[in-house]
Amino acid sequence: MEAHMRDQRAEAVFALLITSDARRPETDETGRTAISLLEGAGHSVAAYVIVGNDVARIREAVRGFLNDDRIQVVITSGGTGIGPRDRTVDAVAPFLEKRMEGFGELFRRFSYEEIGHAAIISRAIAGVARGKLVFCLPGSRGAMELALTRIIIPALGHMLWEVNRG
Repeated sequence: MEAHMRDQRAEAVFALLITSDARRPETDETGRTAISLLEGAGHSVAAYVIVGNDVARIREAVRGFLNDDRIQVVITSGGTGIGPRDRTVDAVAPFLEKRMEGFGELFRRFSYEEIGHAAIISRAIAGVARGKLVFCLPGSRGAMELALTRIIIPALGHMLWEVNRG
């Protein structure tokens, strides 16, 4: 049987942006979890930044990642809810040239299985910006682990193949 593009494996270079007014590298379990899972799957993390819940600072960090030729995938963590300090989705969405609606739908479905009705307040999104995959995830360690292990890492080879094909 011929292998399908969805089964492709990839080793990618990631950038990780944590949006939080309180976290620091030494207290950021979500960031540590992401780095561990990504490196454990054969990927590398070229950038890891924590910024406050400020649209301008979030956009500045994302713009820097999008301009970095090494980076293939950008993941943000935090700021995807409906509270007044949740600004990441609003800051990142204008960069997306194409949205992957299925990501948010699948993420919320899997989240519902784990946390119940609270999953509906997640505005998690994904898309493509300047030829890079971009994922905006909730700030919890559990959300990061779910998104990476059940969606992003398993589908990464196919997604990168799609983004990079001529």
